[in-house]
Amino acid sequence: MSTSPSSSARTVREALAGRLRELRLDAGLSGRDVAAACGWHPAKTLRLENAKTSPTDDDLRAWCRACGAEDQAADLIATSRTVESMYVQWRRLQRTGLCRLQESYLPLYERTRRFRVYSTRVMPGVLQTEDYARSLLSVIAGFRGLPDDAVAAARARAARSQIIYRAGHEFALLLEEDVLYYRYGDTSVLAEQLDHLLTAMRLPNVSLGIIPRTALRTMWGQETFTMFDDQRVHVELLTAKVTVTQPSEVRTYARAFAALGALAVHGRPARDLITAAIHSLQ
Repeated sequence: MSTSPSSSARTVREALAGRLRELRLDAGLSGRDVAAACGWHPAKTLRLENAKTSPTDDDLRAWCRACGAEDQAADLIATSRTVESMYVQWRRLQRTGLCRLQESYLPLYERTRRFRVYSTRVMPGVLQTEDYARSLLSVIAGFRGLPDDAVAAARARAARSQIIYRAGHEFALLLEEDVLYYRYGDTSVLAEQLDHLLTAMRLPNVSLGIIPRTALRTMWGQETFTMFDDQRVHVELLTAKVTVTQPSEVRTYARAFAALGALAVHGRPARDLITAAIHSLQ
């Protein structure tokens, strides 16, 4: 994937235009046929198919209706709405500091009722202790050449994570077993973090699964991602955050989460894996 948000957005916009063209061809229609059915000038059809004009929601509904593909409208509209924001470099997101970025997520977290998180590298944010978060965020700031406001950012993340104790929010969390061993900060920081996992998994609204290293893989590992209800997914890449809102793609992530969940152990077996990680620190 390109490291440029603008080039990524252009790629998606062109793919959307290509999808419109495919729908027209599949329906056996000419550009003039679509224009006549939609009630606009043929030149507009040409501009839409060549990504020269960004379609409105009504344009997409009309196009799908003309092509007998009304079931495709929701996906196309979701793609069109997020084309500029779906791929955003971390440097752009974090240019004002890590603390402000943590605070900016609070409204999204407050309105989300069901969280699904799969993590391959670090503890999920909602389960991080303040010391673990501070150590991790300091590493991130150093690598990305950002002002190190990890102390304030960790405090903001810890405050946001209090949502796990509030009624009306459910959390399904999956970790690869290796996450239990990755160290950010000294041994005491990881020990405290692991003990916090044991405490958090007792909460009635929290389901914590650990995918053992020895699990027979029927689903390959993915990038760390967080699902917010069935509305959006945040995928964390090294250089950028990708936001997915297209319904069919959100459903694909839901399928992947379910498949990964089938590999995980919960309850006592999960606690045993966490306890083993704690013992390895001694």
